[in-house]
Amino acid sequence: MGFASPAHGGNALPLEQAQCSALPVTGVLEHYPQGFVVPRHAHARGHLIYTSTGVLLVQADSGQWLVPPTTAVWLRPGVPHQLQAVTAVSAHGLLIDEALCQPLPAADCVVHVSPLVRELIAELVQLPHQGQSQARERLLGLLLVEEVASAAPLPLYLPWPEEPLLREICAALMQEPAQSWSAEQLAGHYALTAKTLQRRFVKSTGLTLGKWRQSMRLMRSIQSLLQGRSMTHAAFESGYDSLSAYSVAFKKQFGYPPSQFDKSLKNKLDVADPMSLRQPL
Repeated sequence: MGFASPAHGGNALPLEQAQCSALPVTGVLEHYPQGFVVPRHAHARGHLIYTSTGVLLVQADSGQWLVPPTTAVWLRPGVPHQLQAVTAVSAHGLLIDEALCQPLPAADCVVHVSPLVRELIAELVQLPHQGQSQARERLLGLLLVEEVASAAPLPLYLPWPEEPLLREICAALMQEPAQSWSAEQLAGHYALTAKTLQRRFVKSTGLTLGKWRQSMRLMRSIQSLLQGRSMTHAAFESGYDSLSAYSVAFKKQFGYPPSQFDKSLKNKLDVADPMSLRQPL
């Protein structure tokens, strides 16, 4: 099954040729407007989803991920998933022959997209799915697999509720990560009690509202760091009152302080187009 395209009236793209291509890795490039939803589907091949611009929400039984530029989601062969464009996105879908998936992560996850991987993806999505393949085309795919296999998974998992009202609340929080409404104020705005909101939030996401908001803010701050902004800017933009509070929360979430992230990762990644988090439909 292919994934849907606005250019095809929201219907699935015909990917039969890509799925049975003689090339080890094939791909497509699609542009989705904000709020566009690609219905639940699966691929016989392994699937790497990368956005060069915008933010994509990837939902699977194994988890849900917000995917900003400079990262990609890896899904094992046959994993059903749904895509939602949180903002307008340019999405690159790479299909990797199952025979080559053994060295790739054993669990679905988010990985770094280095400048080299980004350029490999850009080349691979331009290749024809059928016809006589050249050695260069095969080698591009094999090199992509080697590079992705060596990439460290990122803790960019964020539960996304199914309940429409909670989705609306989460989208509003994402749109203004620095807003400081308390749980009581937020609940009152949506005609709920704080106790009801917390209970429904934990049931739907497995996290309290406070823990979910902290994870969202930290993930938002990572994008600021990748854009070359200072740790102080990332902290205040994401809703932290001080750099020290931000550093403590960051280290607790990711295992190292933002200063270490800044030194070890920012210089390895090209900065993609700025991310603008908006409310998904």
